[in-house]
Amino acid sequence: MKDKLFDLEGKVAALTGAGGVLISMMAKELAARGAKIAVLDLVPEAAQKVADEIKAAGGQALALACNALDKPSIEVACATIVKEWGRVDILVNGAGGNNKKATTSPELSFFDMPADALRFVMDLNLLGTIFPCQVFGKLMAQQKSGVIINTSSMNSFRPLTRIIGYSAAKAAINNVTQWLAVHMAQTYSPNIRVNAIAPGFFETLQNKFLLRDEKTGELTARGNQIVSHTPAGRFGTPEDLLGALVWLVSPSASFVSGIVVPVDGGFSAYSGV
Repeated sequence: MKDKLFDLEGKVAALTGAGGVLISMMAKELAARGAKIAVLDLVPEAAQKVADEIKAAGGQALALACNALDKPSIEVACATIVKEWGRVDILVNGAGGNNKKATTSPELSFFDMPADALRFVMDLNLLGTIFPCQVFGKLMAQQKSGVIINTSSMNSFRPLTRIIGYSAAKAAINNVTQWLAVHMAQTYSPNIRVNAIAPGFFETLQNKFLLRDEKTGELTARGNQIVSHTPAGRFGTPEDLLGALVWLVSPSASFVSGIVVPVDGGFSAYSGV
């Protein structure tokens, strides 16, 4: 017997940045629940690998090269998905990340941080979310239905030391999520919902240099500090995000829009004492 609350059978989902560790796991979970998956990534080989894994597991997937910072690239991807499957029901904005040159360190002070590095991080996270929302959101406006999930971060609520650009960009995504939730519902259809997931500390390629020593693999002082301030006592794993994702994109969340859901192992609740 199907659980109607969490039924995704036949839905079409597009995920940007889906060649990466966290979003690829999301793509596989949605596929396992019956959704048709468009795997979008800047690196075609990474997208194809994830699509092949979904197909090998019995799911339906399409790999598409897509630059989340280039609207024509997103439009081509969207048109390809519509040609293949007729619509897009779910958009997961997963493209994002940080840059060493936009991170303060003993070798790089805030005062010397290069403007192009800050712009890169701000653009990648903020515009890399807004542009797909424009393209796929327009399609959802025509359909009068759809779900958009943005990727925020707990840095957006409590900015962390060193990563000024990343924290600022994720805070902006929270605002965009709320704004777009209202705009889409009031202007086009109340059946279009926009929410965000805010992961706590997850090990990814973008942040590994901050959390572990590159030579030994041991936790850095920062990595140890994070784990000691996380009541769960560990970093998050990709699987930890799946429950929130499935809830937000499924019929069970049909009255949920404009929120940012923390998935942080209790980090934000802990005062340090």
